[in-house]
Amino acid sequence: MWVSELSRTDFLSFLYVSHHGWLLGWLRKRLGCPHHAADLAQDTFVRVMLKREFDTIREPRAYLTTIAHGLVVDHVRRQELERAYREAIIRLPEPDTPSPETRLLLLETLIRIDALLNGLAPKARTAFLLSRLEGLSYPEIAKRLGVSLSSVEKYMAAAVRHCYLNRYSL
Repeated sequence: MWVSELSRTDFLSFLYVSHHGWLLGWLRKRLGCPHHAADLAQDTFVRVMLKREFDTIREPRAYLTTIAHGLVVDHVRRQELERAYREAIIRLPEPDTPSPETRLLLLETLIRIDALLNGLAPKARTAFLLSRLEGLSYPEIAKRLGVSLSSVEKYMAAAVRHCYLNRYSL
């Protein structure tokens, strides 16, 4: 039976019933945690449901794997960010330690910033972070990255443009 012969609901049901178990196993192998695997499997199917076009899907497992892989990358990135944040908080003196509510707000903000900057080329992202977080001048960034001043100017322009264009997508 061809996908185009099925209604959207029937296709999504067929896709879920036929491939959910396989996807769950695929995710378990990569994550090592059945709970995270179950969450990401559900998120994968939610992403599929949000897609407008489904009649172009010829290889369902490849399609699901592509979506799930992106979710795994995001999940791992978030875990690393959370770990680094916890380590930074532990190093703070007791009076400077933020409250649990503030920690959560800061972590959520960091995750949103990370997601926004994720779409940048690595050197543009690094230049932007060196400028904004470390307060380095463009010549200092150029020296640190081993590139020309004009390259840093291009990286910064690209980063600012990217952040401006994607500011509402978070």
